This record gives sequence, C-alpha cells and structure tokens, in this order.
Amino acid sequence: METIYIDVLIVLNIYVNYFLLRITAGLTHSPLRTGRCISGAVWGSLFSLTILLPDMGALLPLLIKLAAAVSIVIISFGIRGKKRLFLNTSAFFAANFVLAGTVYGVYSLLKPRFMHFRNGSFYIDFSLLILIVTTAALYFALRLIRIMTDKAPAGSYRVYVRAGKKILNLSGLADTGNILVDYFTGSPVIICSEESFSELTGRELDISLLPKGFRLLPCTAVSGSGLIPVFRPDEVLICSGESGERKAVDALIGFGECGGKAVFNPKLLKI
Repeated sequence: METIYIDVLIVLNIYVNYFLLRITAGLTHSPLRTGRCISGAVWGSLFSLTILLPDMGALLPLLIKLAAAVSIVIISFGIRGKKRLFLNTSAFFAANFVLAGTVYGVYSLLKPRFMHFRNGSFYIDFSLLILIVTTAALYFALRLIRIMTDKAPAGSYRVYVRAGKKILNLSGLADTGNILVDYFTGSPVIICSEESFSELTGRELDISLLPKGFRLLPCTAVSGSGLIPVFRPDEVLICSGESGERKAVDALIGFGECGGKAVFNPKLLKI
C-alpha cells in the first residue's frame, strides 16, 4: 500500500516549482521577483494533491496541468500581454514536461518503492541531496542552452529605468562583453553612468554612503577590478529604435564607467 505524506508532497513541489519558475525566467528573460516566485511555487504545489485522487486517465490530468501552468505563471510573472503570457506559460509547461517525463521514465524503468506517480503528479519520499543535485543539474543545463543560443542583435536602443516616481531615459548599448550578474539572484546587471546615479538619487556617487536599497557588487573590467553600486528598480524597459518594441526585463542597475550609455547584455532582448 502506498504511503504518501502530504507535508513531504507539498514541500517537494514547492521546491521543484520554485526552480522550474527560475528556469522559465531564465529561458524567457522575464522579470521574476523572489516573493512572486515563492507565491507561484506555493500555489502550484496545491495541484500536486491530485496524486491523492483515483486514476483520472491521461486527458484530464493534462488539462489540469495546463490550467495550473497558466495560473502559476500569472501569479509569478503577471500577464504582461498575451504574447508574454503565452511564452512564459509554454516555457513553464515545457520545463514541467521535461521534468515529469524524466521522473516517469525512471519510475517505469526501475519501479522504485520511494517514488509514486499518478495523475501527472509524482511523489518522492526523497533524499534531499538527490533532489538538490537533480534540480540544480536541470537548471544549469537549460541555462547553458539559453546562453549558447543568445546572439547580439544590431540596432539602437533606449533603456527606461523606473524607481518610484523617477524615470531615467538612457541611450542603450547591447554588448556581449557585459557579463556581469548579481551573485545573489543571478540577474544580469545593466551598467549606467555615474551621471545617471546623480540624476536618479539627487546626490553625487559615493560608494561609502549609498542610498537605501543600494549595495555594492564586485565588478571586473578591462581597466581593473572594483566595486560598483547596484539596486533593483521597480521596472526596466528596453526599447528598440527600429521597431519601437518595448520589452520588460529582469535586471539590476549598476553605476560606473560605461561611456555614457546603458550597457546591457543582448540576451535580455531574447524571448
């Protein structure tokens, strides 16, 4: 007789959903705040309770999975237009499909006693180490694929940075040389000029006395290594000068020497 502990089931799915949402954000380069990611992961874990129901066949669990993916994406990313909702939902559903397919393959081949699979949901009376290694491997594999497929687009750009009621309107430069990312969140960093810092905060740049919400991030450039102030704005938009298309991106804003432009990695413009 199968024994399923609901607390383990919920914790397992919160953990897995959290990383699947992070994978989705990485694949589509969509902004994803930690609080919303956790909220989406918790909401999504409730759908795992379908494993407790009698076998529902193949079609109904698939429809439930699709409805779950849409609602989780809306909670985590917001709607942000039909196209962005479709892309995020497709990426999240695909990541789920790959993970579920892998788990079901192992289940079908080995029939392990610690793993149960029903109605499109799985339960593992798990080793935490195995769970961490598996999800981390999936996360980094998909991030590697995303990095390998990114290419630098040509064109002119405007970068809009909103922090509260203040908005910076900057000339943008897509540069693959900017590979700076935040060590804590993995978010890319857009480098802006020191003049932009003064325009945004109303004070001169002094790394020993930073406004609330700013912190220092190690940075290595051709001229040497050092620390630059960074912060997470309320919104960042990159606008193409050719098509006029605007894309909301998940990025931190840093301030340093950058030739007077907002320098960003072109991967932010990808799907």
